[in-house]
Amino acid sequence: MAAAPPVNATAAALLGLLHDGPRTGGELVAAAGEQFGSFFSVTRSQIYRELPALAEAGLTKPGEPGARASRKYAITAAGRRAFRAWLTASSGPDALRSPLVLRLLHAEILPPEEREELVRNARAAYKERLAAERAAVKAAADPVRRAVAEFTVAHTRAVLKLLDAVSDAWGPSA
Repeated sequence: MAAAPPVNATAAALLGLLHDGPRTGGELVAAAGEQFGSFFSVTRSQIYRELPALAEAGLTKPGEPGARASRKYAITAAGRRAFRAWLTASSGPDALRSPLVLRLLHAEILPPEEREELVRNARAAYKERLAAERAAVKAAADPVRRAVAEFTVAHTRAVLKLLDAVSDAWGPSA
């Protein structure tokens, strides 16, 4: 049996989704957003860039083109081995990739009213997200999925706390 080629986290995310059966790129976009979009973002362009690379590496097998040239991709035996190797590899600590935090770090260059709008819009989005994530906790029957849903609730609360702290630091005009 050949050794599995190493895969990146985006490729692993797609291989994990393909364990449930063949899917088109559009179906993978929707499933990624639903299953792990609150803690691991994968964009449509990343998915459509990764799919041919996975096929070229022999980790997926594309089906015949269907409507609007869409095709379903299925995971191969090599893809299952690569995914399993990724699951068991030591990855070290996670890296946070947050455009919001990056914006906040550089928002000092904005006038106070624009900083206030940035915080206000982010706060509204995260409060809305918190309600959806709390519902996901209640709906999760599997203990692992429940724990992940609880993590996303805690993360969202932490972002809201960050927004409060930043707003306080900027003073009453922010």
